[in-house]
Amino acid sequence: MLAYFQTRRPEILFTQSRMPQVHEKIETDYISGAYLLDPFHELHVARVAEGLYRLREFAPDQFQRNEYYASYYRRTTLIDEVAYVAYPADGVSVQICLGRDSSSGRVFSPRDLEVAQRLSAIACGLIRKQWAGLSSSGDYTDAALVRRLRDELVVRNGISLSQRQSEVALLILRGHSSVSIGLRLGISPQTVKVFRKQLYRKCGISSQAELFSLVMPLLSE
Repeated sequence: MLAYFQTRRPEILFTQSRMPQVHEKIETDYISGAYLLDPFHELHVARVAEGLYRLREFAPDQFQRNEYYASYYRRTTLIDEVAYVAYPADGVSVQICLGRDSSSGRVFSPRDLEVAQRLSAIACGLIRKQWAGLSSSGDYTDAALVRRLRDELVVRNGISLSQRQSEVALLILRGHSSVSIGLRLGISPQTVKVFRKQLYRKCGISSQAELFSLVMPLLSE
């Protein structure tokens, strides 16, 4: 169970798992900054309607091919995950995440999801009641995160990226393809590829793994 806020790190409310790997890095990696690349955090940012969400149905199109997935999510051994999302207070969302790890060897069945969906109104109502005392201030925006990334790259690495190059970098790290990035930013996939080449050249890198290694320490500050 996680609480997401506007301008501060998430708060872990409860964890339980059969396998220790599931939550082994949640404090050191996820909470410290990797959450900014996570699809579930995107649900908070987008302020989706309350209800049940399945990761494989809303994650970016190349989520399982991105470096965040390889370096963090795969290590959790989760093979399927759903979450109840509700809003107990202004600027706060709480998510109750239910997952199947590798010890189960199977994803959620249609029957599992049907039952979970029927319980959605109850789960979301309980979230609102249980965590009504949480609070958050300020407004999260990706634009602010992009500015922070640009500023830190200049100060820490002497790298000066344009606004658009920084936006592309963030979406690459979240697992979006060139087509998906183009749709997000209102530009063509070919233009995205041009920005990506410029980005890699300025950073002196040649892979998404190198981009992840460069950017993650800046997001974790």
